[in-house]
Amino acid sequence: MASDELIHALADLEEERAIQIAEERLDSGEDPMAVLDDLKAGMAIVGDRYEAEDYFIPDLMYAGDIIEQISQLIQEELPEQEEDTLGTVVLGTVKDDIHDIGKDLVYFMFDLNGFKVHDLGIDVPVQDFVDAVEEHDPDIVALSGFLTAAFDSMQETVDALEEAGLIEEFDDDGLRKGTKVMIGGGQITDDVRMYVRADGYETDAPGGVKLAKQWLEGAEVA
Repeated sequence: MASDELIHALADLEEERAIQIAEERLDSGEDPMAVLDDLKAGMAIVGDRYEAEDYFIPDLMYAGDIIEQISQLIQEELPEQEEDTLGTVVLGTVKDDIHDIGKDLVYFMFDLNGFKVHDLGIDVPVQDFVDAVEEHDPDIVALSGFLTAAFDSMQETVDALEEAGLIEEFDDDGLRKGTKVMIGGGQITDDVRMYVRADGYETDAPGGVKLAKQWLEGAEVA
């Protein structure tokens, strides 16, 4: 079955068809990660349609539900992961942003790669991040946001974590020891990273996992 069929079914919010296509491809023995790649492509189209005001918040939520159902099917086809965790992540979509599609894919990819992920959900107040970081002592705090309004919330969250002594401030070389802050979302750029004072950023879930592994490997070498 042509891979673009799943992309367009998701983009057009055709729930039953999208799930059926995914099931058929997985049952045929296709690599689950290829199906995941098509979910990402379909999600990108949904995001573009939202930006063009062809889709609205309920459409984003519906697309997120379709992705969650297919992600569960994908996970069933993947080998069991080792019990040992690679690292701990506190994840959430920041205050004043309710987008969960990208965040849910990040959760899925981190979980798939052996990270223990504490997902705080969407529209997460600053204090909830502070409490979660204090409780779980993560290696990485992952802040997700799709709207430009999220940038201020990200900055406020980083400020609060620094003030609480839960993450270190940047040194003179622009580096932070210990717990790292990662931001992500389709609108994120390096300028936004500097504004927020995050350690790094990624615009897709696999890139976030790769960056997290690089940080942890660096921490082990140090």
